[in-house]
Amino acid sequence: MGAYWVSSEIELKLELAPEALDKLLTSDILGAPDETLSQRSTYFDTADWKLFREGFTLRVRKTGDAYVQTVKATGPSKSHFARAEWESAVPGNRPVFDHSNPLRAEFGVDIQAHPIFDVEIERRVWNIEENGSKIEFVIDQGAAIAGERRAPVYEAELELKDGRQRALFALARTIEAIAPVKLGVRSKAERGYILVERQQTVFKAERLDLDKYARASVAFQTIAASCFRQFRLNEDVLIKRRNGEALHQARVALRRLRSAFTLFKALLIGDESQRLKEELRWLAGILGDARDLDVLLEKAADEDLHERLRQAREVAYDEVIQALGSSRARALMLDFSEWLYCGDFQTAGATAPDAISTGDFAAMALDKMRKRLKKHGQALAEIDDEHRHEVRKDAKKLRYAAEFFSSLFNDQRGMRRYKRFIAAMEELQDELGALNDLATGPNVLAKFGLANHPARDLAIAHGDKSSLISKAQVSIEGVLDAKRFWR
Repeated sequence: MGAYWVSSEIELKLELAPEALDKLLTSDILGAPDETLSQRSTYFDTADWKLFREGFTLRVRKTGDAYVQTVKATGPSKSHFARAEWESAVPGNRPVFDHSNPLRAEFGVDIQAHPIFDVEIERRVWNIEENGSKIEFVIDQGAAIAGERRAPVYEAELELKDGRQRALFALARTIEAIAPVKLGVRSKAERGYILVERQQTVFKAERLDLDKYARASVAFQTIAASCFRQFRLNEDVLIKRRNGEALHQARVALRRLRSAFTLFKALLIGDESQRLKEELRWLAGILGDARDLDVLLEKAADEDLHERLRQAREVAYDEVIQALGSSRARALMLDFSEWLYCGDFQTAGATAPDAISTGDFAAMALDKMRKRLKKHGQALAEIDDEHRHEVRKDAKKLRYAAEFFSSLFNDQRGMRRYKRFIAAMEELQDELGALNDLATGPNVLAKFGLANHPARDLAIAHGDKSSLISKAQVSIEGVLDAKRFWR
């Protein structure tokens, strides 16, 4: 067997609806493919799926009479844009764990893997030049197969062979102008694993593994890519199922992403970051109206009020689906991804703020966010509802920052302090959330023309405002008294 080679693929994945695929194939942009291949890939794992759980996939792909074994590192810190890959020719449709296989070094010489599912595709390949860069453009059409279950695959991949990364996005925009596409974040391996386990309909934030010695811009890129992935996974479920929890998590993902923009503001040179943040605010606002109705529906026991809210929810979800499918939203996703991987902030000089390491930046940023909460939240009883809402946003940003950076302080003391800090933060967010519900419930009903409904009081939060403010103040003190896990 030949020696393994290691690469870091630079590629974009585009998801295509069947009608978009047909439109693209019949357009003048591509012409006849340079190559058409029939491929069958078998994915292997241990009995307890240890490889997948630890961030690796293992497959053997048959193309013609040749077999190639591929190991990919797809762990939580990997983005949707670049990943490590090891490849080697093998004699048949079984994995080989020789001395050069990275899985042997990672999991020991006794590792055993069994077939889990297959992916069968027809692959069309074009070799394209875009502004002097060489790109391999691939369209895959087929299915992931596990027993009697199948999941269709319609996707395109743009892999940079030589040249500048921006060329990938230039080609992606040309394709998007012909056939609407979405940036893909789910691998064929993930599609297959979904077939053999319970269908997941909600995707919460994934664990991040940051390098404390890396440049802070690298940490931002990792965090932002993770937020983007969380949004896209929930967006797919939201569009297909109108699932309320998927909508909530999609909105959380956008909120986390906007918080990352704020957190790393000093590093994000140029005007594009602010423009993108405002576009993300637009999209989050549309999701917010639908989320408000979901919350009210859970509380509306009155039959007539419930029906009116349900009808309003249908309209709000129509607007969400329309916005997500709009050219504005598709352009936002492409603009964001191009900026994230090709933006000027990545090439900041040694004298720029970006020269700081991720570990040092995290400690400074968390101190700053904590100080902001202390300043704005020191006298909740003396400020109005609007300013208490600002304190709530301060608390959320501090919570997100703590979660972003937790892996940097994972020694025994740091993890112990982190757990206590997050517990205090959760208590504070519950108290501030209750206050916010009390203040905003009537406004939400008024927005949808239900301010004077006879059963309005049954759908909005109630409570002793003074008591809630006192509890929230105590919770703020609890957060401030908690030992800083980052120090």
